[in-house]
Amino acid sequence: MTEPRLLIGGGRLDRLRTEIRDVRAAQFLRLLDQCEFYAGDNPPEEHPEASITYLGPASAGFALAYRLTDQPQYLDQARRWLAAAVSYPHWGRAHMPDHDLDAGWLLHGLGLAYDWLGDALPAAERSALREKLILQGDRLYRFAVESEGTWWSSSYWQNHNWICYAGVLTAGYALRDEHPPAKDWTARALDNFRTVADMLPADGSGSEGVVYWRYGVPSLAIAFELIEEQDGVDLFESCAFLRNTFSYRLHQSAPGWEYIVDHGDCHDRRSGHSLALYHKLAGVYRLGAAQWLAERVRTGFLGREWHESGVKPGVRAEGYLELLWYDPTVPAEAPEQLPTSAYFPDLGLVTARTGWDDDAVLLSFKASPGGGHRAWETSHRMRDERGWDTLNAGHHHPDANTFVLIGHGSPLAVEDGYANNKLTRNHNVILVDGSGYAGEDRYHVYKDMPLAHQAHVHSVRTAEGWVHAVGETAAMYPAELGVLRVSRRVLFGPSGSLLLIDDLEAGTERTWTWLLHADQPATAKAGEGMLVRSGTGALTVHALPGGEFGQSEFGQSEFGQSEFGQSEFGQREFGQSETLVTANPTSSTPSLVVGRRLHTLRREIGPVRSARFVSLLLPGSALEPTPDDQVSGTADEINWRHGDWAYRVRLDGTDVEATARSGGEVRRIRASATEV
Repeated sequence: MTEPRLLIGGGRLDRLRTEIRDVRAAQFLRLLDQCEFYAGDNPPEEHPEASITYLGPASAGFALAYRLTDQPQYLDQARRWLAAAVSYPHWGRAHMPDHDLDAGWLLHGLGLAYDWLGDALPAAERSALREKLILQGDRLYRFAVESEGTWWSSSYWQNHNWICYAGVLTAGYALRDEHPPAKDWTARALDNFRTVADMLPADGSGSEGVVYWRYGVPSLAIAFELIEEQDGVDLFESCAFLRNTFSYRLHQSAPGWEYIVDHGDCHDRRSGHSLALYHKLAGVYRLGAAQWLAERVRTGFLGREWHESGVKPGVRAEGYLELLWYDPTVPAEAPEQLPTSAYFPDLGLVTARTGWDDDAVLLSFKASPGGGHRAWETSHRMRDERGWDTLNAGHHHPDANTFVLIGHGSPLAVEDGYANNKLTRNHNVILVDGSGYAGEDRYHVYKDMPLAHQAHVHSVRTAEGWVHAVGETAAMYPAELGVLRVSRRVLFGPSGSLLLIDDLEAGTERTWTWLLHADQPATAKAGEGMLVRSGTGALTVHALPGGEFGQSEFGQSEFGQSEFGQSEFGQREFGQSETLVTANPTSSTPSLVVGRRLHTLRREIGPVRSARFVSLLLPGSALEPTPDDQVSGTADEINWRHGDWAYRVRLDGTDVEATARSGGEVRRIRASATEV
């Protein structure tokens, strides 16, 4: 039988045949499960009005299973699935036939199958597959050349670029000894991935969100491995993004690991895992936590991810990559010893959690320009220098200064999920005269926006379980509003309490609206505040007096300050509303619709030129009696209790000093909101 050249050549196939009996036995069973699933399915006889991306990895899985076992049923199934894909006149129907994701996925999967099966395919079928790969590869390659400077051909920070070029690359390597023009395909793809490796943010953050991270980044790893194997260029070593991106994924994991933090376009809250990618990153960069997370998913909730994920092909079709990318020499290491907070400056993303346990509280706060700082600045420079449109940050929402809060097993402060017409008001942010950020209410909210349309984070400080950060978004609002300052300070405490201070200013009087979204409606809590109960978790929301209220009457509390007096202003009064957000998450399947219902708390101040919202969010268990939070203080000092912890926060201009006490333990932080 023909010796394969891609990924399993050079004696690796023989080693794999041995290792599937022991060190790769679990991954081999995963591959067989994948094959069993697709063997029970029938590829459509005619191209459906839906995505066909799964035909590529399904075919590759059967081909690998055959080469590992020599069992004819896997060859038969591979032939069946390959024949269906070859029979379609075009790859992709509803959106950009032959020129987008369907073509990219199929070129990759069928390119591997062509190489792996070799002369095990009957001559006529092998010839038909070769001619189809040449036809589709040439179509996708020519589109990339002709559309350079627009759409995915030059969208270096976007999953379409990585998937489509990975397809061109795989098919090119499979064919270039038989079809000389395929060398042009691989050369162009290599040049693209060199650029991608250099231009992606070094901190590893993903501006498209976790779901598109799991969808697109595996194609980077596929391409980098093929390039190293076939052309001897090590992009794994030179790409700081890939080296650091598991940290981003780790810190965007909800406590319990099954669910995700869903900034950006996310089909749902579970479609975030790629065991194959975890294994690859673990092997290349010796990341024990990545190996651990892959095993946690495989043994804990792979079945639910497989069947309930809204992303296709998704984890179901990656069994062949899991087997190839698993490195048994990397020991799994649970993340308990890793820092519980992280800062990803390119995306302006700050995360904090009370621990790595399943009931922990997690905060994820972010503020950046579209695509992150590197993509934003580089794309504007390339537009000025070359006239190219390279950003295409359509999955990045108008969400600067938003946050997600998860605790006690439930989402507490939430995002809108997937949106076609993206709106600022569907995030936990500030509106000005009812308006959100300039450019909103469309799919690509950052398209054609000026360089100055930027948000950013500064003053990030961590100490003793505290996390402090400040986000600035004034430049994001329409210029006619004359917004001078929208500054959000977040202060996350050791028990998961969250203090938000929003300082706002405009050139003329404006009405300022504070928004918080949850999965369930809120009810008034005895005393003051609002209570959201959602499954096992609960969130108490307190609206506290800001600087415009002056001093309250003094009385005694644990830290020596008083209860807040009642304000006559409307700042502490909550309104509620409900919004249903629906979207079609893939143009290749027009009938697919996902949705999420948001229950929104809102407060307003104004019309005034300047204002301050002070908000205290206290996560807790919905299964326990609601505690007395003992909130007290003045505009310059705030005291409260949260579980076993007593808090005091003192505000002095831009400086903050915070103390948390529990028993004999004392934790402190001092931070300033002054930009350096």
